[in-house]
Amino acid sequence: MAKSTIKIRAKEKGGVVTVKMLISHPMETGTRKDKKTGKLIPAHYITEVDAEANGEKKLTAYWSGGISKNPYLSFKYDGKKGDKLKISWQDNQGQSDSLETTVK
Repeated sequence: MAKSTIKIRAKEKGGVVTVKMLISHPMETGTRKDKKTGKLIPAHYITEVDAEANGEKKLTAYWSGGISKNPYLSFKYDGKKGDKLKISWQDNQGQSDSLETTVK
């Protein structure tokens, strides 16, 4: 199995779960030129990030090329320890990844 591009930390405190994630992705806008060839580097960026807790959607983020390389995202939701959290993303080139974790 290939290494996941997603790192997640999810902790509950006082009935609120804080989720912090880092996604390894180039996030190319399509407007930058390769220094060696002078040609444009093709656009390659995440278009959608989804978060589910126990099968219930908690977050959907729609992104474009304006997000930095290796994006970081944090959000909170009402939850509890033991929630099954699933994060997934899709990009404009048809690539995707997902990762599941348990809230601590």
